[in-house]
Amino acid sequence: MMTNPTGRITQGQFSFLPDLTDDEIMLQIDYGLKKGYAWSVEYTDDPHPRNTYWEMFGMPMFDLSDAAGVMMELKNCRKTFPNHYIRLMAFDSTRGVESIVMSFIVNRPKREPGFALDRTETDGRNMRYTIRGYAADTPEGERYA
Repeated sequence: MMTNPTGRITQGQFSFLPDLTDDEIMLQIDYGLKKGYAWSVEYTDDPHPRNTYWEMFGMPMFDLSDAAGVMMELKNCRKTFPNHYIRLMAFDSTRGVESIVMSFIVNRPKREPGFALDRTETDGRNMRYTIRGYAADTPEGERYA
């Protein structure tokens, strides 16, 4: 985040690019489906880099073969959580293990508050640094009203 001049959350693929259009998102979903990946939709209002477990919207779409189904689930999530971060994740289960092979943000709040870097002095001349999301200063559910 510190080397990101735009101040946007950069998690997953395409984070430094302008937001993908729905047509571009559909192309990425199609690509994943052709590779045999299963898609899921997740959302959060706390995008801290260590918060890797976002809330799942609906169930993972293992048997889906049409990108329109994933887009329908994404649109429902956007309608339900318009001011949250939403990402799509693709899983590859060909080896019997669900490994994430694609992940990208498809929805952001209008205003992204960013992060603070807190410094704490410890024993001797040691310093400890902590990244704290400004969003976490507000209670869950009220962060992006």
